Amino acid sequence: MAKQLEITLTRSLIGRPEKQRVTVNTLGLRKMHQTVVHQDNAAIRGMINQVSHLVEVKEIEA
Repeated sequence: MAKQLEITLTRSLIGRPEKQRVTVNTLGLRKMHQTVVHQDNAAIRGMINQVSHLVEVKEIEA
């Protein structure tokens, strides 16, 4: 089974650098406490590492 990542925005983007805002938007997160599901791959993991202090990640089996 392919693993998926459930990503939730837990911290506000107010006052954050533009690069972090763009990364969060690219992940598909627009509002606080919004959750999106992505396939587990290197590109998504890299984006999560850039904004790890703003998001919460859970691995789920799909």
